Amino acid sequence: MAATSFVATKEHRRFIEFADAVRRQRTIGICFGQAGIGKTLSARHYANWNKAADLLEQWGPRDDSDFQVYAALARRRTVFYTPGVLTTPKELRTEINDLTLRVSLCIDQQLYKTAQKAGPGTSASKNVELIIIDESERLGPTALELIRDRFDRDNIALILIGMPGIEKQFSRYAQLYSRVGFAHEYRPLSGEELRFVLDRRWHRLGQDLNPDDFTDSQAVAAIARITRGNFRLIDRLFTQMERVMRINELTAITDDVVEPARSTLVIGIS
Repeated sequence: MAATSFVATKEHRRFIEFADAVRRQRTIGICFGQAGIGKTLSARHYANWNKAADLLEQWGPRDDSDFQVYAALARRRTVFYTPGVLTTPKELRTEINDLTLRVSLCIDQQLYKTAQKAGPGTSASKNVELIIIDESERLGPTALELIRDRFDRDNIALILIGMPGIEKQFSRYAQLYSRVGFAHEYRPLSGEELRFVLDRRWHRLGQDLNPDDFTDSQAVAAIARITRGNFRLIDRLFTQMERVMRINELTAITDDVVEPARSTLVIGIS
């Protein structure tokens, strides 16, 4: 889902409360949930990473327009990082160090602009309070020990995001697991939240979702049965539904649109 279409659901609000608590208490948090339900979207949105990622990756001279990004980073003081499948512990350390330094320098510039500090560059790595690591199942024992050591040395809070069972996987590493302060389960969309999201999807297709209309109710029921509140699957299903409607020159969303769209998908959730 594009950043411009982000929907602040109840689960996202719960994630914000979880992340704020981890950051405030400078502890380690574990967030787990099924694939495609919005964990990464929430984490990136929390860190304002959709606004900042390009600037941080293409590091170079800046202009005044970048201060909007600096301000967004200063609000959360958070780094978002996804390790590669073959990322080595050395690469992990270098990449996180580079991101942390860049985010901290951006925050420093923002604080200097708002006269909260004596000058830029005065605290090159102390402005970051939280590091979020997505796809953390990819971290091996050495990488986890490196992360744990950094947590101890720098007093920077840490959130590890992964699939269900990750909390059990990390329990095998006593030094790390003993420092975990919070475990948060990210859940699929509930019935009311699903209708809230679908109402906006209907509008994007130029339709109005009427809960009292039998045809709309049938379509919603079919979507709920197919996706079970999974954000990623909703995106994929609506992409196919748009195609079916365009090919058949249809103007209404019905279960006769939903079912052919569903038949083209590979459903990868359990």
